[in-house]
Amino acid sequence: LAQLMMFLFFTIGAVYMICTGFALYGEGLGEGSWADSMFGWVITAVGGNSLQVHSFHRLGMWVTVCFVIVHVYAAIREDIMSRQSLISTMISGWRMFKD
Repeated sequence: LAQLMMFLFFTIGAVYMICTGFALYGEGLGEGSWADSMFGWVITAVGGNSLQVHSFHRLGMWVTVCFVIVHVYAAIREDIMSRQSLISTMISGWRMFKD
């Protein structure tokens, strides 16, 4: 279940960030550009307000940044507190078990 949720989080999150990012990029390129013709529907679907799309895109960025910070903290903490050496193995290449 956790693996499915992580897959969906990253897949849906990546598609969301790509669609909103290209919609904002298409608005900057101008009407009739390739990005506007492919992703202009995103701004229309939100209500025609590109500032709202920008805010949602930035919110997605902050969710991703916070997830990365918490994930790195949890991995380093697990390396220090646990018997296994996960992060140390990634850095040094040697797998050790603490007794």
